[in-house]
Amino acid sequence: MNRAAFACNPARSRGRQYIESGAGVRGPRSEFQRDRDRIVHSIAFRRLRHKTQVFVAPDGDHFRVRLTHSIEVAQIGRTIARALGLDEDLTEALCLAHDIGHPPFGHAGEAGLEQAMAESGGFDHNGHSLRILTRLEKVYPSWPGLNLSWEALEGLAKHNGPVYAPGWAMAEVDAGFPLDLAKRASLEAQVAAIADDIAYDNHDIDDGLRAGLLDFDQVMAAPLVRDAWPQVRDRFPGTDRRLLAAEIVRSQIGAMVNDVIAETQRRIAQHGIESEEDVRQAPIALVGFSGAMAQGEAELKRFMYANMYHHPRQLEIAATCRSVVSGLFAAYHADRRLLPEDWRSEAPADQPALDRHIADFIAGMTDRYAISRHRELIGPVDLPDSF
Repeated sequence: MNRAAFACNPARSRGRQYIESGAGVRGPRSEFQRDRDRIVHSIAFRRLRHKTQVFVAPDGDHFRVRLTHSIEVAQIGRTIARALGLDEDLTEALCLAHDIGHPPFGHAGEAGLEQAMAESGGFDHNGHSLRILTRLEKVYPSWPGLNLSWEALEGLAKHNGPVYAPGWAMAEVDAGFPLDLAKRASLEAQVAAIADDIAYDNHDIDDGLRAGLLDFDQVMAAPLVRDAWPQVRDRFPGTDRRLLAAEIVRSQIGAMVNDVIAETQRRIAQHGIESEEDVRQAPIALVGFSGAMAQGEAELKRFMYANMYHHPRQLEIAATCRSVVSGLFAAYHADRRLLPEDWRSEAPADQPALDRHIADFIAGMTDRYAISRHRELIGPVDLPDSF
C-alpha cells in the first residue's frame, strides 16, 4: 500500500483501551484490518440487514437496508481512500460501522427514541454506535465491546466534524478512552462521511423510482441529474428508461467521487498538510466537494426531501414507526418485567440508567422484531406489505 504521510498508519496507532496479548494468533493483519474484521463479524453489524434505510422491512426484497447501504458506502470510501493514499482498511471499517447504532426504522425510530429519552439524556445514533462498540457488544472474554483502535473510535465519533458538546453516550466513552473530540477527525473518517452522502444521494433515487414515489421525468429534471441526463440519453438511444436511470446513478456517483478526489487534493496542497496531526489541526475539513458540486449536491438533497423523504406516504409510515418505538419504550418503562430475562436481570434500579438500558434494548431491535414485540405487548401495527 502506498500510504501518504498524512494518512493514518496502523503501525503508529494510539492503541486500544484494553491491552491484548497474542495479537498474531489469528493471522498477519494490521490493527485497522482487525478493526474492520471485528465489525464485520459483530452481531450488531449482522442486525443491519433488517434495519430500515429509507423503506421499512416489509416493503420488499430489492430495497436497500442499513447493511447494503453500509457496504455501498464502503465501496465508495475505499475508492476515494486509494486515490488519496489513505489507509483503506480504516476507511472501510468506518464506512461499515457508521450506521451500526441506528435503531429500528431509521430516522423515524431515532426520533421516537429521542423523544422517549428526553428526560434521560436523549438518544443519538452516533453516540449509540460508540456505546455498542465499546460496551454493549459482548463477544470477548477479556473486555466489553470490540476493543477497537483509538483511530476507529475517533473516526466514528467525529466523522461529521469536531464534537464540542457530546451527548451522554459519547461523553461516557470519551471519559474512559479520550478521543480528542474538539479536533478534526482523520482523513479516513472524513472520507467515510462524504462516501455516505454520495451513496444515499444517488442510491435513494434508485429506490425512490422502484417504490413509485419518484417518476422518471421528475428525477431527470432534478438538480445535478438534469446535467448528466442528455449525455446518457445520447449515448444509449432507444434504451429502456429503467436502464438509463441506473446509468444516471452510476455516472453521478463517478462524477461526485472524481470531484471529491480533486478538491481534497487541492485542499491538502493549499494547507500544506504533511502529517496526521496537520489533518486534525486543519482550519477546515479537508475532504469535500468543490463549490459547484457542493451547491448541486445541496440542491439534490432539497429535491429528495421535498419529493421522497417528506412524501405524504413516507411521512405516514414514519409516524407509525415512531409510535411503535415510543409505545415499546413506554411499555418497558412501565413494567421492566416485560423485558427478556437476560435484559431484565441486568436492568439498573435507578434513573436515568434504567431508561438508558431500555433504550439500548430497543435500539438493538430489527424492524421486524420491533413490530412483533409491539403486536405481542401492545397491539397491531399498520404498515404496508409493499410499495
